[in-house]
Amino acid sequence: MGSVNAPILNISTYKFVGLPDVQHLRLPLLGNARACHLKGTLLLAEEGINLFMAGPEAGVREFVRYLRCDARFADLAPKESWSEAVPFRHLKVKVKREIIRMNCPDIRPVAGRAPSVAPATLARWLSQGHDDEGRPVVTLDTRNDFEVDAGSFADTIDWRLKKFSEFPAALLAHREALRDKTVVSFCTGGIRCEKAAIFMRDAGLEHVYQLEGGILKYFEETDGAPGWQGGCFVFDERETLGAALAPLVRAPQAGGPAPLDGDAR
Repeated sequence: MGSVNAPILNISTYKFVGLPDVQHLRLPLLGNARACHLKGTLLLAEEGINLFMAGPEAGVREFVRYLRCDARFADLAPKESWSEAVPFRHLKVKVKREIIRMNCPDIRPVAGRAPSVAPATLARWLSQGHDDEGRPVVTLDTRNDFEVDAGSFADTIDWRLKKFSEFPAALLAHREALRDKTVVSFCTGGIRCEKAAIFMRDAGLEHVYQLEGGILKYFEETDGAPGWQGGCFVFDERETLGAALAPLVRAPQAGGPAPLDGDAR
């Protein structure tokens, strides 16, 4: 969705995939992104790739084609939105220990995902008040507290996390209250809720799903209905997106949170 009359294409995507050659990927990716006139942040780790980038449409699509030339990235399907200006001030390609930091080395999505639920299915569950087996459904926001404050699902579980690495301890403290429910973890683009769902499954919760594609995909496929209230905080100068994937507030002229550094997405 979004307005194709706006000249700047924004993309976000991630993939958990083994990258033993991660140190050798950085410079070629940086050089190609520069040649395509992109800005934003791309994170690489041995567990995969995570990026939020923007630029002229032709450059963005050429960069995605370049990524897909690597067989490990051939199935990348970035989520798209449009803006009047590039919402990033710099281009960064970084190698990190994790593409989203959880500090739980045993949680390895590359070894197998937890079950996911499509946005349309979650919308139906929320409308009917239960899953297809009649079990109560709760949504679990895995984002930081200030992100939740910008908007979330009605009646979502919010543990006031300051950073994603606090999630494991919070889950263990509240695990028993979730045992008889279907729990759907969610985040901005899917990366945090993917690790969260695996952690919950490994902690003994049986009925756990991750929201496929995160909030941005839910907006794209359902326009935020039912259940969503407010906007979705993003780590760039657009600040907050509405269900139409357009900014809800005017972007600042300079500054703003650093995209993808630390506990984002």
